[in-house]
Amino acid sequence: MMERNKRRVLTGEVVSNATDKTISVLVTTYRKHPLYGKRVIQTKKFAAHDEQNQANVGDVVKIMETRPLSKSKRFRLLEIVETKA
Repeated sequence: MMERNKRRVLTGEVVSNATDKTISVLVTTYRKHPLYGKRVIQTKKFAAHDEQNQANVGDVVKIMETRPLSKSKRFRLLEIVETKA
């Protein structure tokens, strides 16, 4: 059984909050190209649960892995790291 602190925590930018209690978070990571060794930017969008609708577009947030909440939501909002000024 997984403990709460063993779940994945990702940091990304909110790109959409159009739906109720759901945000889309763009997570950017770097990986090394297997042949050439150059760092390549890799981005992925995650749907996350935002219970109080507190995150806005442009905010930097932390999301935590959780049980499936819907067809596409597997993460929930953990905290807002930085708000858009």
